Amino acid sequence: MFRLFAVEDTVRIPPDKFGKPLDEVAREQIKIKYENMVDGELGYVILVVNVRIDPTGKVLPGDGSTYHKATFQLLTFYPQMHEVVEGEVVEITDFGAFVRIGAEDALLHISQVMDDFISYDERHGVLAGKESQRKLAKGDLVRARVIAVSFPRGGIGGKIGVTMRQPFLGKLEWIKEDVKKAKGEKANA
Repeated sequence: MFRLFAVEDTVRIPPDKFGKPLDEVAREQIKIKYENMVDGELGYVILVVNVRIDPTGKVLPGDGSTYHKATFQLLTFYPQMHEVVEGEVVEITDFGAFVRIGAEDALLHISQVMDDFISYDERHGVLAGKESQRKLAKGDLVRARVIAVSFPRGGIGGKIGVTMRQPFLGKLEWIKEDVKKAKGEKANA
């Protein structure tokens, strides 16, 4: 889920940036501090927007920098537990696949791909079901459910786990096949 947060902070303008436009320098300093940060409350910070800076700053003793109050918004991606997401498979490995959802890659463990025995075909770069003959490859579009989210304390990284082992989840082509099959069974019943 994408969210927009309003934030107030104090931005430090170092002396070597004096003489440059205050708005540009402040935006640059705020982006350095916030963009690409991972936080348990905010999620994955993607972008800083709508920066407004108070032109009147303060100088603290022992520091030649000026400090200005700033208000801005943060565009963040915060995956919710049990949220259904769609994404593209960006990598296949022997232990599963990585799916790009929003601004991050989620791990789709091999045990969570489908209800079938799965083998990894390294030569072709696919995960294949033994009975179903279904294959998952890089570039496939999938629908999955978020089953694990962890945010690190240090602000870098984070992990998202997803599953496709539930009805009407999986590769989008598989879902279409399953819907047709379910409609056909209802018509025959």
